[in-house]
Amino acid sequence: MPPATLLSVNIGHPRPNPWKRLPATGIDKRPVTGPVRVTAPGPKGTGAVGLAGDRAHDVKHHGGDDQALYAYAREDLDHWGRALGRTFADGFFGENLTTTGIDVNAALIGERWRIGAAGTGPLLEISCPRIPCATFAGWLEEAGWLRRFTREALPGPYLRVLEPGEIRAGDPVDVVHRPGHEVTVAVSFRALTTEPDLLPRLVDLDAFPAEDRAAIRRRLDRRPH
Repeated sequence: MPPATLLSVNIGHPRPNPWKRLPATGIDKRPVTGPVRVTAPGPKGTGAVGLAGDRAHDVKHHGGDDQALYAYAREDLDHWGRALGRTFADGFFGENLTTTGIDVNAALIGERWRIGAAGTGPLLEISCPRIPCATFAGWLEEAGWLRRFTREALPGPYLRVLEPGEIRAGDPVDVVHRPGHEVTVAVSFRALTTEPDLLPRLVDLDAFPAEDRAAIRRRLDRRPH
């Protein structure tokens, strides 16, 4: 496998969103050249994200510190391309960061990445998996897409920004910290979707979004004992 590398940095081009009846969506992300500033966007609800020039339009469900950036692997885009008989450009799944040489779904919740030459770029932390929505389904225009995407459990992770900096295509991605547990992006996704028996593994993960952990605790408390 090649070295872990940031293949492209992708920024959204707003377009109408008939799939959620919202004025716009930023799912149409396209690669940009040159350095792009990465910062922590603050609380969810404003549409702010971690990448300069981009924003979330479904402010209730996207954006904010815990979803500052979204990463997807070129290898997984190619997997879906082969499965669907299509070619997907970098950014087509709505990801800000298209990577190569790193299994983003095997990354651990709380794993930290430093992006940039000689450790000079931003420090990012894996927070949670992407959960597919109606906008994603409409954008892909594939029958049964949400069900198929969920079954494959290749969601890609959201990341929070611990230290700001600049990134650009071609930057190395260095895994600088792996926490002492075994809950990967894929495992957390399966817990939230098809395998709820895995949910107890998420509630004590400090790096998992606090809002989601609280919702999981309420859900587990409602289970019959």
